[in-house]
Amino acid sequence: QDQGMRKPIPLYTTASQFPWYHTLQPLPINLASTSAFGAAPGGGRTSIGGAASGGPEYKYRYAVYRGSNFHRWEQRADTPADLQQEEKQQEEDAAPLDGALMSATDQSNPPLGSHVLPLRLLTNRETYTVNDVLGFTTAAHPDIDHVRAPRPGGIQESSSLAKMHSRSGSRDFGRNSRVSLASSAGGSQSAISESAFPSAAKKKKSVGFAPTPPRLNAPSTPGIVLPSGPGAGPSNSIGSLRETSEPVHLNSTDGLVVVSAFLPVILNRSVDDTSGTPIVQWRADWDYEVLLSMQTHLRVTRVGIVKWRGWHGNMGKKGSPEAGVPINERHLVEECLRKFYCVPVWVEPSLFGQMYNGFCKGVLWPVMHNVTSIYTSKMETDGEQAPDNDDGNDDQMKGQFSEYTMDDVEQGPIHGGRGNEAEMWAAYNTVNRKFAEVVVQCFNEGDLVWIHGFHLLILPSYLTRKIPMAKVGIFLHTPFPSSEIFRTVWCREDLLRGMLNADQVGFHLFEYARHFLTCCRRLLGLNYGMIPDASGGHTLAIENNGRHVAVTSIHAGIEPPVLNQILAHQLTTDKAAAIRSQFEGKTIFCAVDRLESLKGIPLKMLGMERFLKRCPEWVGKVVLIQVGISAYERGDDYVKTKKEVADIASRINETWPGTVQFQECSESEMRLQQRMALMRAADVVLVTPIRDGLNLMPLEFTIAHQDALTTPFDGRKRGLCILSEFSSSTRVMRGALHVNPWKISEIANAFYSALIMNEDERLRRIGIASEFVKRVTTQRWALAVMLDLKGVQKNVNPVQYSGAGLGLAYRLLGMDTGFTSLDINTVAKSFKNSRTRLILLDYGGTIVSNDNLNNLMRFQLVKERRQHSKPDEHMIKTITELCADKRNTVFVISGKERHSLSKTLGNIPRLGLAAEHGMFISWPTTRKTANEKRHWETLVPITDTTWRSLAITIMEVYQSRTHGSYIEETEMKVLWQYRDADLEFGYQQARELEDHLSKYLRSFPVDILHGGMEEGGYVEVRPKGVNKGVLAMKVIRNFPKIAQHDKVEFALVLGDDHCDEPMLSVMRQIGRRVEQNKRNLSGIQDPLPPLPTTISLVDVSPCDEFVSPKLDVFTCTVGKKPSAATTYLHDVDAVQDLLEALNRVSTRDHRFYSAIDLHLVAQEQKLGASGFTSSTQSSMEDGTDHPAATELPKSMSLTAMDIGAFDDTGSDKKRDKISANLDEFLDIDEDDDDALCF
Repeated sequence: QDQGMRKPIPLYTTASQFPWYHTLQPLPINLASTSAFGAAPGGGRTSIGGAASGGPEYKYRYAVYRGSNFHRWEQRADTPADLQQEEKQQEEDAAPLDGALMSATDQSNPPLGSHVLPLRLLTNRETYTVNDVLGFTTAAHPDIDHVRAPRPGGIQESSSLAKMHSRSGSRDFGRNSRVSLASSAGGSQSAISESAFPSAAKKKKSVGFAPTPPRLNAPSTPGIVLPSGPGAGPSNSIGSLRETSEPVHLNSTDGLVVVSAFLPVILNRSVDDTSGTPIVQWRADWDYEVLLSMQTHLRVTRVGIVKWRGWHGNMGKKGSPEAGVPINERHLVEECLRKFYCVPVWVEPSLFGQMYNGFCKGVLWPVMHNVTSIYTSKMETDGEQAPDNDDGNDDQMKGQFSEYTMDDVEQGPIHGGRGNEAEMWAAYNTVNRKFAEVVVQCFNEGDLVWIHGFHLLILPSYLTRKIPMAKVGIFLHTPFPSSEIFRTVWCREDLLRGMLNADQVGFHLFEYARHFLTCCRRLLGLNYGMIPDASGGHTLAIENNGRHVAVTSIHAGIEPPVLNQILAHQLTTDKAAAIRSQFEGKTIFCAVDRLESLKGIPLKMLGMERFLKRCPEWVGKVVLIQVGISAYERGDDYVKTKKEVADIASRINETWPGTVQFQECSESEMRLQQRMALMRAADVVLVTPIRDGLNLMPLEFTIAHQDALTTPFDGRKRGLCILSEFSSSTRVMRGALHVNPWKISEIANAFYSALIMNEDERLRRIGIASEFVKRVTTQRWALAVMLDLKGVQKNVNPVQYSGAGLGLAYRLLGMDTGFTSLDINTVAKSFKNSRTRLILLDYGGTIVSNDNLNNLMRFQLVKERRQHSKPDEHMIKTITELCADKRNTVFVISGKERHSLSKTLGNIPRLGLAAEHGMFISWPTTRKTANEKRHWETLVPITDTTWRSLAITIMEVYQSRTHGSYIEETEMKVLWQYRDADLEFGYQQARELEDHLSKYLRSFPVDILHGGMEEGGYVEVRPKGVNKGVLAMKVIRNFPKIAQHDKVEFALVLGDDHCDEPMLSVMRQIGRRVEQNKRNLSGIQDPLPPLPTTISLVDVSPCDEFVSPKLDVFTCTVGKKPSAATTYLHDVDAVQDLLEALNRVSTRDHRFYSAIDLHLVAQEQKLGASGFTSSTQSSMEDGTDHPAATELPKSMSLTAMDIGAFDDTGSDKKRDKISANLDEFLDIDEDDDDALCF
């Protein structure tokens, strides 16, 4: 709080900046006039009490809050140890501190003065960073860093942060205080600071980036900008001083909906019948063993299934006697969970069991762990009995076969489907849909939605339909398989699209994230890379339909305070002592695993057996306590693993009695309390899975033995972990002994190393492991993930999100603001009111269905084994009628060769054609005969074509070593297509080919283009400066020649793919330029919305003299997808409807005129034509223009003119004719004409 405790200023930190804190916004401080300071020009030491000689001061103190509640003021104990001695010495010389700032509620705390900042050291309208330390107040003033403004002309100071004032008389602090150093990286200044802090006495902390100062001529607020706080460092989050986004912080007002398969609570049901009437009571407690049971200051709502007897649907003699929570007691459970802010999802147990045990555990669980089951453990020969083996090797064969199939998890058909794939997939969808309904009910605007586990992979697909603007994240606690494994799942695309409908996908390790990225690239053809984030850094993201899905990898931790509380409990201490006394004098190795083959329990026992065989001197001195958790959901795999483990344990104990203590128990019998007692008693823990996701047991074991670093050596070599390389915790537990569980000798060597390790190395390993466990807690992990999720730029202009697709193919599309369906009425009205019109149409995908939808069809077209698709007769007739109107200039622009385009559309009079993306142009002409050939010219001069043979030669090399690729040649361009090749390898080869071509074709006038998989997967070489955008500009510049009109008043542009984007982009910029000119003439000051960053800006000013100031431009893409166009039409049929509507407008515009128009025509023809009605009507009916028709003025109402003005020397007969036509036209309402009856 500042002086007088009037203004509380909250301070914040991040995982990277801790223990330094900073303010979110600059803190302005008003400075008094220079005369008010009363200090000598040379300055001088000011007294803390604020003596007159020292001038005014800014005083403040720090308070510690827990959540949103005040805890205490700062105390001397908060001061770093190396500063306490200095503070004690300076207290003796300092003046008594002003006690008026002490809170009345804080008299019990030791007296502590306030921090003092002399304002005489600061300059008005400047920016400073104050570097302070909690609890240290006796120095003259804190360290102050002056944020230098850049020099004019872009010349920067060599240091943007300069140390201005250091603490007086504090030589010791000067060595440990924060020393600001400046370094330049990419033109931006960054500050790296050191700190004296209890937890960082030997380690220097980096505190982020210094803020970029404002421009010299930028307006600023009177006063200074002062971020303050305990160790306030230069922050990268001062929005008023940076052009980057504001930092992301989680506040107590933020809402969070946490969705998981099961609620993190334990339910207990009791019946009170003391009153004679049984009263059912439900009680709930937090399940602290679950990762999501952590407490936070946020507004958290948890959604999930209630885990009660029979929840799995397995009822009956061999199952649970109950079928989940009784329906008539569900309201009691809801009331019980309300105080925990938990909302249950009620699903029929049989349905949930089919989803959980059938699909999740039977299909997804093996796949997620890189396991596919294609063999059975029974030796069968297509239903026939296996032949007898007379050579006596039957047992040996069975043993070998069992060994080969040891890694199978589910015996039977692939993934354990057993032919029930449809039923299990339907159950999975139904359960996810029910979860979505509950989440929507709990959701409030602005809440974050955080989904956990592979049980709910498609939940984001359902949520995006109902709450599309919600920020949704999904976090997987299992591994993610390689693409070769994941592609074996029949619903692979639906699962991936479900995950990609979230805004953030999280994993514990980057290894899992890398597999996910590869699957998205190989199976969906998506690209990924680093994009800027909200905090000024970069985030790994996948580009999907115009939006970015962030991919994070942050390993979870544990809560040491909770575990320490359990360790200090008397029951835990007694249980640990009992285990130690049972195996007194022995080194205890312990392991707790589920009884399934993925946990590798037999492998560790084989390692123990080999160790004792090679080191018999340790027999009787070691014991392995193996606890097996019953895994009934694993079915046959559980039975097989249990039998195998029991057999190996029996064999070892027969040779060395008492060496292996194997015990099976249920999950409820080995909870966190029992597990911590066992780990406290054990010396070494073994975690040796062959594939595992999140496993917190090594972290729990480290907490159980962290006191080994501080207590004297008691003779026990305890605190070491033996970890499998395939466990996620191996990447973060660097102090453990890492082994490959498949290599039995490595496990045996790990046993030996743990027993003979010297004391220094053992303590060093424990210290390294403890560092991560203490630093990365569950709350810190959740905070990091939530900050990334909240930082998702989802509802920020100029991007908006729109949904498309049906069923699980539904997806969010990133669109520009204002991207809507094309309004045909608006287009038709503008079309009607214009006299010179330009219509540019793409060919494939716009006026005819696209040939490129199928890779096989595309290959057949290239090799001329298949004919190109042609527009139907109806479309050709529509285009012909459109071209018949002389006010219309129509172009069809295609990527096809000119002979193919001429064969299809060459017979349409007054139709302009452009082949091969505009390289060849046939201008609109009136054809006299059907056999008359079209004249073609090129967009750019063709001077040298020798590059073609060189490009083809280079491409042939890459074609020979990239299976599935082929070369496509046209008259203008050469393409190397790799859409049918392996996506990853094809993309790498394309990049190399692109570099190769650029090197050898740099002297030729060609462009080398690389289209990614979303664009078809190709590398193209074409003449320089050829694209549809350049063609559109050339058509406009030649408009007076081809249309006999000076300027374009109406433009309609239709396209459908990436090749049309340059044309759409150019025409949109031309229309924007005209619109901006209209605003300038009208005096409108509001600027137009910014163009999307995806649009490539080009100079369209050469077209200014050829477009009308009243130009209306309509750009439209076919298909709802991200585009440079402003509108979209759904398909080719919609294009047909649009063009037919324009034809109807042209027809009505020809046939119907106002009385004024008819009178003017009559005046012009009174000496010429014998009869206006017959001649004009006939010309209108055959689709041709009357000579005066194009010169008709706009209609006027009868009341707005003097009919007598037109009554000159005309005859009565002529007036009668006009009156007759008037009666005909008065039957039509002019206002209704705009509706056009579509």
